[in-house]
Amino acid sequence: MSHSKRRDEAAWKSRKQAQHPHGKVKALEEFASEYDADQKK
Repeated sequence: MSHSKRRDEAAWKSRKQAQHPHGKVKALEEFASEYDADQKK
């Protein structure tokens, strides 16, 4: 094996913690107000 298990686990942990989600999940109230605004157009 080229890497030790500890090194692999450290790399996996750093990748896991460095994730960037695609955007914040909106609150239901925000979503509802946008939906109402679209319906009035």
